[in-house]
Amino acid sequence: MAGNIREAALRLSEETAQSLGVYVVDAEYVKNEDGVYSLCFYIDKEGGVGIDDCEMFSKAVEEALDKEDIIEGNYLLEVASPGADRILRTGRELNYYAGREVDVKLYAAVNGVKEFTGILKGVRDGAAVIEYGGEDIGIKPEKAVYIRLSFKF
Repeated sequence: MAGNIREAALRLSEETAQSLGVYVVDAEYVKNEDGVYSLCFYIDKEGGVGIDDCEMFSKAVEEALDKEDIIEGNYLLEVASPGADRILRTGRELNYYAGREVDVKLYAAVNGVKEFTGILKGVRDGAAVIEYGGEDIGIKPEKAVYIRLSFKF
């Protein structure tokens, strides 16, 4: 059920996001410790999103969700930035951030390395394709401790 609602919410949010100039990186529909369901959208745009972007998207997507009525009962609606240290897991996220530098830490070494920084190329056959050392390496997200955007501070 939760997976179906997540997928429906993602589909429903596309037009709203596009009209506001943001991209829905991911969504989660989960029951919190109080037993209340929460639908959280993670949005981004070139240069990053701020509180105003989140507020505008929240209001607009709430109208679309209410109109389509895809969720029975009460739920909390949240909208947030994906965050600088977000672990990239889904094809949706990996494709959105293609072309960006990522830090990778693996459970088991590939080509003799367990940690490296490379250029994310996207997704192929369910694996993140990352250019490292002049070659493309395919890494299934579940085989990585993390794949996340690289930031130099």
